[in-house]
Amino acid sequence: MTESPRPSDASGPAVRRIVSRGALVVGVDQNSYLWGFRTPDTGRFIGFDIDLVEAVAEELLGPRARVVYRAVPTSERIRLIREREVDMVVRTMSITCERRGELAFSAAYFEAGQQLVVPRRSGITGLNGSLTGRRVCSAADSTAEALLLEVGVVSRGVELITTANHLDCVVLLQLGEAEALLTDSALAAGHLAQDPTLRLVGVPLTSESYGVAMHPDDEDLVRRVNRALETFTAGGEESAWHASYRRWLAEHLEDPDPRPPVPVYRE
Repeated sequence: MTESPRPSDASGPAVRRIVSRGALVVGVDQNSYLWGFRTPDTGRFIGFDIDLVEAVAEELLGPRARVVYRAVPTSERIRLIREREVDMVVRTMSITCERRGELAFSAAYFEAGQQLVVPRRSGITGLNGSLTGRRVCSAADSTAEALLLEVGVVSRGVELITTANHLDCVVLLQLGEAEALLTDSALAAGHLAQDPTLRLVGVPLTSESYGVAMHPDDEDLVRRVNRALETFTAGGEESAWHASYRRWLAEHLEDPDPRPPVPVYRE
């Protein structure tokens, strides 16, 4: 279930805190090509997720809003939100029932699924017997790790390796220290764009929705983020969402009809 509070332009305690500070503090990725990464020349954050952050910041603080970006590893996302070291995390974070017990989420802004990445000459064909005796990597505390544990790959003779970020798994693949990586297919598109010696195998194993993650007490902020998302996705193919998709993802994702998920709200 991906219900989220209905959008509102009201300013509650969380929004007032951000406005008073004069800056939005956001946890993002600096290693996910196409989604959230640094430019090699200026070190500026860019990508699909960063476009969304800028839309949220403008909703809260107006044009030319100041954003403080904090690069956070996958395994630290929940802690940083819970301890209020960031106002939110925009980092290809899947909305799950378990995470909903600890965090609040916006409406979904993208959909993806878990899929295996392997070297091109690999004999691995999917999450099946071809993995027996192999080393499979995933980011710690990710939905990929949860899926691997759920299907019991370790009991089937698979060695499970976890790292702080999925990009670390890519490095292990390149070094031959892992033989497969399980990650979101949307994130995998960035890996394949950077390293043509890798390929996707099998089919997406899950259907997951990305959301903006916030502190569970900050419902007023969730409603404002959802208002920003409505603006970001409005206008059909002329929307800011589609413009960002065309800029970052269209060349690397095989989707003949890309569109944002339909939001599901509660009062």
